[in-house]
Formats: sequence, structure tokens, C-alpha cells
Amino acid sequence: MGSGNWSTDVYAARASYRASTGASAFAYSDGGATTVHPDLDPKGVKVRESRDSDDHPESLAIGVLFDVTGSMGGVPRTLQTKLPDLLGLLLRKGYAADPHILFGAVGDATCDRAPLQIGQFEADNRMDDDLGKILLEGGGGGQMRESYELAMYFMARHTSIDCFDRRGKRGYLFMIGDELAYPKIKRREVAKVIGDDLERDLPIEDVLRELQRMYEVYFIIPEGAYHSGSRQLKDFWQGLLGQHVLYLDDLDAVCETIALTVGLAEDAIDLDEGLDHLAEAGSDAGASVSRALARLDASRAPVAVSATPPGLDAAGPSATTRL
Repeated sequence: MGSGNWSTDVYAARASYRASTGASAFAYSDGGATTVHPDLDPKGVKVRESRDSDDHPESLAIGVLFDVTGSMGGVPRTLQTKLPDLLGLLLRKGYAADPHILFGAVGDATCDRAPLQIGQFEADNRMDDDLGKILLEGGGGGQMRESYELAMYFMARHTSIDCFDRRGKRGYLFMIGDELAYPKIKRREVAKVIGDDLERDLPIEDVLRELQRMYEVYFIIPEGAYHSGSRQLKDFWQGLLGQHVLYLDDLDAVCETIALTVGLAEDAIDLDEGLDHLAEAGSDAGASVSRALARLDASRAPVAVSATPPGLDAAGPSATTRL
């Protein structure tokens, strides 16, 4: 997947029509649906693909998966309203030549009817369609865990992306939530939700290593969500992902944060340039994005290291090297 081209005019026309008719951008869920939309059901899906094409010869896969339980239920609505900002930064400012974006949602496989929803990698307005098909179930198990590990398993073993397969370049995966994952990918849940027959449960760390071969993996914790201030939450995700855990104090800035994270990682911009781009676009998200990405940007700065062998006098000609 990933053919066609995004059109802000088409997006705006759809939004205008919905406003005039009172229709919802999430008509499937708001219309009373109680099960996963067939187009987003991961059961039996062999692979979700991001493929190069004549339109997009340098495709870059970007997955965005979010918790839709409890206080996180507003995330997809925010993403939907900010899609033009995300695509505008990625495309107009050259952060990514040919972005293919996949949207998905995470619930709890121990109790929810829709524990995992996975769209397609899309380059055009069909990504908006996928968002609109998401079931905003709410729910969750009340134990400060959701099934992020199932989403990670699916992305590791059921996606095929040309940026990696053809060019050895990793894609990007952003997960957005305020809860922990379960420590193991349970074979019975994989069979029920995805349809794979595993021989045993898999530790989350093992699946994450598989996933990180193909994707740069980030976890975004929005401030104000129910568990966002939990030390346990921060320790858990930092233990898995280190500096790739981002703390966002304004959920409305999530699209801009994703776009600038990609821009930084692609060496297309530094943080100051990205913030200038936000200001040029009339966005008021700059302060929140700056705080979210400050540590990430600092980690990219050149570091001075001494090349003097241990035990030798460094008083002679400087052997300091810039990495």
C-alpha cells in the first residue's frame, strides 16, 4: 500500500461536508459499532505493506498506534483534526520525501472487544478514512496495563516496509499512551487476536529487539492522562526505550511532535529549525514540542572524545575528535 498523494483540499472538503451535515469524522464508532471494523481487524492479516512506487520511490513507513481506553480516547480525534499539520511538515519541509502513515489503536486483550486495530500504510487521504474506522471503545482493564505488546508483535512480524527491505533504512513507530504493556506476548492472545500459533509466550524484550531492527520506536506520554504522572509508567517505558520516551504536555501538539521527531531523526532539521517551521505555519505548539524533544535534540549534539590511548600523556598535540 501507499499509492496516491495526500490532498489538503480533499481533507478540507470532507471536513466542510461533515460540518454542514452534522456527520462525525468517526462515524463508525459514533454510529454505535461494537466490534473492530473489518478493514482494521488484524485477525488473519498476513502483512501490512509500505511499498515504493512511481509516485513514492523513497517510501518511509511511519506507524502511529494509540491507546483508546479511558482518558486516552480523545487521541484519535486530535490526530484527525491535525492531519494536515502532520503531512504539511513532513512533505513541504522535506522531513520525509515519501511518508506512508499507518494508524492503529490499542486496547486490552484481557477484556476489550477491540484490543488491537491496525490500518494500512497510506500516502493519500485513505489514512483519514482509516482513522474514521477506529472503534473508540473506551474500556480497559483498570490494572494500568494495555496490550501494547500485541501491537509491537504485529508490527514486528506482520509488516513489510520497503525503506528497510530495499534500503536498510528503519521506519518509525510511535505509540501514544499512559499505561504499561504486559510483560509477555501471550500465545493464547496472539492466536485469538492475530491468528498466529506460537509455541510459547514471548518476553516483550525479545519482540522489541525484533521490532527495533525495522523501526525507530518511540512512546509518547501525554500529560494530563490518567496515569501520566506515574513513576512506574516512566520507569517501565524508559527501561525499554531509553530517551525515546517523550513527555508531551499538550495533546494538541501530538502531530507536530511526531513530525519534528522524524525530521530530527532524518537529520533534515535541528530543533530550532523545526520550531521555526511551526511558527511559519501558524502553529502554537512550539513550546510544548520544544519541551518534549529537548532531550532528544540534545542527544544528537556532537560529543568531544579523547583519542589518547590509556596511560599516555595527553599534553602533546590534541587528539580530541569531533564525532
